[in-house]
Amino acid sequence: MKGGVTEEHLYLAYSHQSEDCIFPLHTSISLFLLSYCDCKLFKVFLVPSSDSTDDQLFGKAQPDDLEVHFVSRCQLPLVVQSCCLPAIVEEKGKFCRAGLSVVLRHIIQKTYEIDPSKKLVLELLGFKKTCLKACAEVSQWTRLCEISIPHAVESLLNASPDQCQAIPPEVLLLEKKLGEPVRVHNDDKIRRQKLQQQKADDKTAAPALAKRATKTLSPEGNQVDQAQKEIVEIKDQEPASLELRVAFSKLVGQEIPATTSREPSHIRKTKISDLPPLEHVFAEGLYFTLADVVLLPCIHQFLVFSKKHNKKVLDLPLISSWYHRVQEVPGVKSTAAKCNMQFLQFPDLLSFPDEQLRAFCIIPDDLEEEHEDNQFIGGPRPTMTKLTESGIEAKFSPHPCPRWTLDWNSLPAAVSPGEGKMSSDRALRKQHQLNNLVSMVTKLSKPGDVIVDFCSGGGHVGIVLAHMLPSCQVVLIENKELSLERAKDRSDELGLHNIWFIQANLDYFKGTFNIGVALHACGVATDMVIEHCIEAHAAFVICPCCYGFIQNTVKFTFPRSHRFKEVLSYKISLWTS
Repeated sequence: MKGGVTEEHLYLAYSHQSEDCIFPLHTSISLFLLSYCDCKLFKVFLVPSSDSTDDQLFGKAQPDDLEVHFVSRCQLPLVVQSCCLPAIVEEKGKFCRAGLSVVLRHIIQKTYEIDPSKKLVLELLGFKKTCLKACAEVSQWTRLCEISIPHAVESLLNASPDQCQAIPPEVLLLEKKLGEPVRVHNDDKIRRQKLQQQKADDKTAAPALAKRATKTLSPEGNQVDQAQKEIVEIKDQEPASLELRVAFSKLVGQEIPATTSREPSHIRKTKISDLPPLEHVFAEGLYFTLADVVLLPCIHQFLVFSKKHNKKVLDLPLISSWYHRVQEVPGVKSTAAKCNMQFLQFPDLLSFPDEQLRAFCIIPDDLEEEHEDNQFIGGPRPTMTKLTESGIEAKFSPHPCPRWTLDWNSLPAAVSPGEGKMSSDRALRKQHQLNNLVSMVTKLSKPGDVIVDFCSGGGHVGIVLAHMLPSCQVVLIENKELSLERAKDRSDELGLHNIWFIQANLDYFKGTFNIGVALHACGVATDMVIEHCIEAHAAFVICPCCYGFIQNTVKFTFPRSHRFKEVLSYKISLWTS
């Protein structure tokens, strides 16, 4: 305990380091955020990737205001050994958070919780605190920031010189995304302000340009060049764009003064489709967020590598503007200095000719976001009819063991799903579902087994299993923090000792287990759970999701079976029943 706050341990992987970077990049990103937030709440451990890793070389890239310890992987808490790093675990070792986005979001939330004056730190989580909250398995943006770009840059740094001629396609994809129109809350109002500013700027600039244009009629030879120079000077003296003013006003805790007069009628009457789009200031739009913190060390290392190896850098105007702009965010330069990160200036970097630029601007199909027409055809009933017409029918049979049931009245109240903040009717239906799942798992299990409740939510399945099977270890895996904390509260009330809680994406759980369970894992998550269990050679008891749509993801495309592919299209098979 530190000042009444439960101490948490942060575990970071460590393979090697350069002058200003610790690898893997996830570790450098985590240390950069700790320093930026001025967070001293965690005891930080580096976990060498092998016994031969030389921890004596560590030092330069470590923030100079942060104490770091070394620990071998075999010394990690058991729950952490089951997860990919980075990971944070509470002192008692029952609740673990794993994966870069989950860990970074927790650092931010904890920093603000302990010191509410650090409002700008909390703002890193963005609008409605959702920055990098979506799972990388289903969100292309989270996957690009959390996985694709860090791994691509590391692969570039580790490649031989003859294998690193091209720019990583993941970096090209970031450049493309920075050029897409920004969508923000209340953007209609901001876009109208931008239109009004553009028209006002045009009126101001026109007389000055006309005056200088008359000089081109002069017989003096250098007047044309001088006029062009003055036009450039006018542009340099133009006020910062509305987007920049909005972004940096927020960073310094100021609001842009609202206009006292009403917008002109021609501005108010302009159609939304005719309003000028908002341009990116930072990675996710107008505001500096956690995504910028994640991307900065990665893009910096990409640029450092290019300069060091005298490689011509692809002309990435949007990324270069972003790279310089991020440096002007309060606290970024001082944090970089603590981490021994020396920012580059782009005059030091060379560009490709235009023809080479076009040759490199090819993004592989697997990185491109799908833009299929998502106007779904039909629904559950037409889909079932089409299957029936093709000889595919659902077959129903009597319940094999209709007497399977738990004596809920004899169980502690915290075991009941009604304790998980749901209505009595829904809790009763949940009990019926649990009767079947728990009975099947009980028949499959033996003492010492590890049972994983994937997509556990509030722990309705896992808590019953932990209570009914005290000789088994039960692991709850869930990405939503509030749901998992609610499950932990119920577990603490019951005094369960054979249960772990892991807030992480499915892919970040690497532990061995005997039985996998999932009740209503939404959409594609059910397929991911089944695949995870098959790869682990584990038995599984699954009740699929009963609502919504199944969507193609990076990992899966639908229909999955050959038989269904012969009958259904992607759009038709999206419906579930």
